[in-house]
Amino acid sequence: MRRISLLFLLLLAGLLASPAQTADDPTLLPSVKVGRVLADDGDSIQYVEWSTVYVYPEPTFKSKRQQQAYNKLVRNVKKVLPLAKQARQMLIETAEYIETIPTKKERDEHLKRVEAAIVKEYKPIMKKLTFSQGKLLIKLIDRECNATAYETIQAFIGPFRSGIWQAFAFMFGASLKKGYDAEGVDRLTERVVLMVEAGQI
Repeated sequence: MRRISLLFLLLLAGLLASPAQTADDPTLLPSVKVGRVLADDGDSIQYVEWSTVYVYPEPTFKSKRQQQAYNKLVRNVKKVLPLAKQARQMLIETAEYIETIPTKKERDEHLKRVEAAIVKEYKPIMKKLTFSQGKLLIKLIDRECNATAYETIQAFIGPFRSGIWQAFAFMFGASLKKGYDAEGVDRLTERVVLMVEAGQI
């Protein structure tokens, strides 16, 4: 039941309209750009541009349990960060597409079809997430979309249905209103996310 309850976590991503990207989101891989620049004298200079490399002190752990918790965080980020990035991309595309639909009735009908498609596509994925991964996904969606999961849902399906989803999440000890604090409580998570995005871990 705990795993099934996490099905709502991807719906919170914004009731997405377009086909999902694969979990191998290329934004999680380090990028290398090779090119040439033409100098004033007509000669060309080759250059290589790498993605950002983050340098942190090696993490120190006071206990084996603390080290295990860190390793678990790394595994969880690697698993759910691609989902959060998919949510961002689909949210952008959905918002753009909704703007082209002329009437509220047609928009509502479209969002209902999208909701059904999301359930069908992501139910198997969500069943495999643990509760801690589901809660992390809520936070990473806030990081990627610059809005909490609750705000994202509310923008598309209104306050009543978003309130139902929030109540459902609350029953399982989660909150769609949970924000991401990269400078505070989520500082370690942000470090892991940046390093995963850069392909360093």
